Amino acid sequence: MHAANRNLMKFETLAIRLQTAQTGEREHSTPMFPTSSFVFDDAEQMRAVFADEEEGNIYSRFTNPNCTELEDKIAALEGTDDAVTTASGMAAIFASFMAFLKAGDHLISSRAVFGSTHTILHQYLPKWGIEVTLVDPTDPQTWNDAVRGNTKMFFVETPSNPGLDIIDLEAAKSFCVKNNLILNVDNCFATPYLQQPAQWGADLITHSATKYIDGQGRVVGGIVAGRKELITEIKKLCRSTGPSLSPFNAWVLSKSLETLAVRMDRHCDNAEKLAQFLAQHPQCTHVRYPFLDSHPGAAIARKQMKRGGGLVTFEIAGGLEQGKRFLDALKMLSLTANLGDTRSIATHPASTTHAKLTPEARVEAGITDGLIRISAGLEHIDDIILDIGQALIMSEQ
Repeated sequence: MHAANRNLMKFETLAIRLQTAQTGEREHSTPMFPTSSFVFDDAEQMRAVFADEEEGNIYSRFTNPNCTELEDKIAALEGTDDAVTTASGMAAIFASFMAFLKAGDHLISSRAVFGSTHTILHQYLPKWGIEVTLVDPTDPQTWNDAVRGNTKMFFVETPSNPGLDIIDLEAAKSFCVKNNLILNVDNCFATPYLQQPAQWGADLITHSATKYIDGQGRVVGGIVAGRKELITEIKKLCRSTGPSLSPFNAWVLSKSLETLAVRMDRHCDNAEKLAQFLAQHPQCTHVRYPFLDSHPGAAIARKQMKRGGGLVTFEIAGGLEQGKRFLDALKMLSLTANLGDTRSIATHPASTTHAKLTPEARVEAGITDGLIRISAGLEHIDDIILDIGQALIMSEQ
């Protein structure tokens, strides 16, 4: 890797200049390595690499130069020792659980997490004898009440999906140190540009790289960053179980990181202006954006985030039916199961991302029937507001 003056480089420079070493072709941009395996000079080198006595690639399920470049970049940007890539964000979350939890262990999780994470917590971990307790993300007393003698990990999202709850990472780390727990933070919504959980003591940091890290709705991928000894265990798990990221997807995601800072600044600009517009709109209630003064976690968000991110949520006055009419009335915004795209996206979580939760579980997670999530894209903010504004008017009719 090009590591000259690495410790002195700013975020934007690291994201661009950390690359795999040049090949003999002297390329300026990292090439793709779409190969299933790698060759050795002789039998002794092959033995040494397999024995971990010498560095080198063996098989792309284990390592690949494109994946290694992406891992090194994310570790540098998150401020962690190491990272491991996976085939999707959910594979990253699952691996971050299964590398450390066994039958008889207990996991504490914020109840404000992504719908598929809820599925893992409630349908799959219990099948293997792993107990789970959900807690209020903003009430540390519920965290303390949930601790047991067999508790091993505390998993949180901040900002959360989709309610944009903010968890105090400093408080979360103190809680984990007191109880000897692994602090596992989903940093997908903030990205390492806006928030580095490791600065607040997070042991593991997960990402759905499909979202802002890609940023253009092209590929699927996941990443776990963290302390070296923990990432080593996750790499062992992934090496054997095979949730490998393809070299092509890794190449796309690594190139995408080069524009992450520029894109996130524009996402934040647009989301802030959209939140201010919605907060003044008579049809919208409970508008949530981490840097709005009305957000209950605004002070914590400003402490641990550079900016408020690219997502805004609000409650539409007429509930479920008016929410559907609002979505149907949109002319420019996309209706799709994604976020963090260049294109602005509108989602109705109760009927999509969190539809498999019971109505009671959705209410506990802060997901009402009329909740709308907007992923503010990179279009001109006037056009975003114009489309949302006319859809709000049409939804009343």
